[in-house]
Amino acid sequence: MAHLKQKQPSEVLEHVEQVWARMQPHSPIYDFLLSDVEILSASGSGSITARMKVKPCHLNSKNTLHGTVSACITDWAGSLCVAATGREKVGASTDIHTSFVSTAKEGDLLTISARAAKVGGTLAFTTVEIEKIGENGESIVVTTGSHTKYVKQ
Repeated sequence: MAHLKQKQPSEVLEHVEQVWARMQPHSPIYDFLLSDVEILSASGSGSITARMKVKPCHLNSKNTLHGTVSACITDWAGSLCVAATGREKVGASTDIHTSFVSTAKEGDLLTISARAAKVGGTLAFTTVEIEKIGENGESIVVTTGSHTKYVKQ
């Protein structure tokens, strides 16, 4: 299913959901932390949007979103950006950076926006942003991240 740029968004989303369905049972941490994530959209140019509600298992000792969860989301979303370009195999992480801009608490709805800047023959470069809706309805950035993957098939 290479070259999803020419496919309809629904076809790209279906492909990304299939890749996720194959990944989830083989990753206990994804299954634990991301079992309720909902993929909302995907584009053949290598972008996805998803959402997830913050649950108690996502919290640190201060009852706010644990940094490990943000890093896990960056890893997961970067991988699905690669899938959105038509790849069946999403490669291995070579570098992940996560910047913690603000925080989230239990019950907050997170929006995850990710895109692949480039998916080449060997490496893929992705960026991820996690946001929440503030008390006044404004969008608040929780974390930003970058994820580089080794994708040589």
